[in-house]
Amino acid sequence: MKTIVRASFETLGLLFIFIAFGLFFDSTYIKKYTSYGQSIANILMLIAFIWLILQGTKRAKELMLYALIIGTIGEYIFSLGFEMYTYRLQNVPIYVPPGHAIIYIVTYYFTRKSAIQQSKNKIETLFKLFILAYSSIFLLFGKDVFGFALSILIIWLLKDKPKERLFYFTMYIVVAFLEIIGTSYACWKWPTTAFDCIPFLKSANPPSGISFFYFGLDLGCLWLYKQRHLIAWRRMKAIRYSVIGIK
Repeated sequence: MKTIVRASFETLGLLFIFIAFGLFFDSTYIKKYTSYGQSIANILMLIAFIWLILQGTKRAKELMLYALIIGTIGEYIFSLGFEMYTYRLQNVPIYVPPGHAIIYIVTYYFTRKSAIQQSKNKIETLFKLFILAYSSIFLLFGKDVFGFALSILIIWLLKDKPKERLFYFTMYIVVAFLEIIGTSYACWKWPTTAFDCIPFLKSANPPSGISFFYFGLDLGCLWLYKQRHLIAWRRMKAIRYSVIGIK
């Protein structure tokens, strides 16, 4: 149990502290004292991003760069294009895309910890129960039909995906924490309906299951990584198939 707590604090715990601390500088609380709060948040995020890049393995560095690219494109499409959510200054803050990359890689590090892998099934069950409870509370008290539907969709999509389940369940919890902090600080806000244009999909601020859209970030990163290392990837698949007897 101690090893699980330690592994969790070294990854998710430190990430949660950094999120709460970093986003505070872009909050309406800081706005009362300085107009440079978002700039401070930008600097802190870039420092953290560079530090993680320098500390990471070759694969981690590559995945973080892909997450940065995809995160940037996704922000401009969903925030400025579709107006799915709106940032405090009506922009896409510089800290947001590298923030996506940091969340992505720290979640990956957490799921790869040996202590977490040893209790993988129990942790998955615990996280699944959390997702059901969290999204149900938002549905009952926040009329969050949009978030609840996405939460159920996540669980359904992962029911036959044992290799991916822990990563996405963990990502759900990380994004839930991020959204609670970000909206509480008024760094950004969500409309009362999905995309502000689908009346029957009522949404809370924030919607509970919005981590669903991180599927695209992960799948995009993996696709780019495979294309970059296509020969090695095919060789690995061929070896795996031969070992388990699949032709």
